Amino acid sequence: MARTLRRRMTPEELLLWQKLRRKALGVSFRRQEPMGRYVADFVCYERQLVIELDGSQHLNSPEDQARDADMLAHGFLTLRFWNNEVRTNLPSVLERIQTALNDRTPS
Repeated sequence: MARTLRRRMTPEELLLWQKLRRKALGVSFRRQEPMGRYVADFVCYERQLVIELDGSQHLNSPEDQARDADMLAHGFLTLRFWNNEVRTNLPSVLERIQTALNDRTPS
């Protein structure tokens, strides 16, 4: 499943991946990474940070809230961004990711 998701990344996921790959923010990220019963869009194990990109179908989603709580119970902070944020304000998205990375201690 994760392999299929990597091949079928959304344009927004591809755009963000270009900015996260090859330690561009100083740490390694994996894309479409299986984590328990979930697949994270992007994860940095070193800083225990998960990044999810969401479309409008995720608005006030109880499933996403449960997923974020499960990730937190395992020590992972989840940052969620709307697809249109990535398209229209990528520098701000990257700044928020960098701030979260700086605030998290390496594991």
